[in-house]
Amino acid sequence: MADVQKTFIMVKPDGVRRRLVGEVVSRIEAKGYDITEMKRFTIDQALAEEHYGEHKERPFFGELVNFITSGPVVAMVVEGPDAIAGMRQIMGATDPIEAAPGSIRGDFASFISENIVHGSDSPASAEREIGLFFAR
Repeated sequence: MADVQKTFIMVKPDGVRRRLVGEVVSRIEAKGYDITEMKRFTIDQALAEEHYGEHKERPFFGELVNFITSGPVVAMVVEGPDAIAGMRQIMGATDPIEAAPGSIRGDFASFISENIVHGSDSPASAEREIGLFFAR
């Protein structure tokens, strides 16, 4: 039987602005995952910089921070069997051009810089991101 995992999922400002939160939630629930925590808020500068800290030395760091703080997000803790890999499949490839039809990014995103959703890519990042967004 698959391991039950928790993962962090966020509908980014472009997804909230385009009213895709319900679509994202529906796809999560249709797959059989549980949303155990959820909140809508606007990320402040400090949290954005901490969240994207691994990219601090990259030239696009400022753009990431500016975008993620540009409007409200919906942050979620999603739980279920192999939730990390399962949610990555539901979301699709980071670059929407490479994302499979039927995935969130494949169906709704046009640009890599505005790709609707974020999801943890490993158990370590899930634990870190859940802590950042829900333990404060």
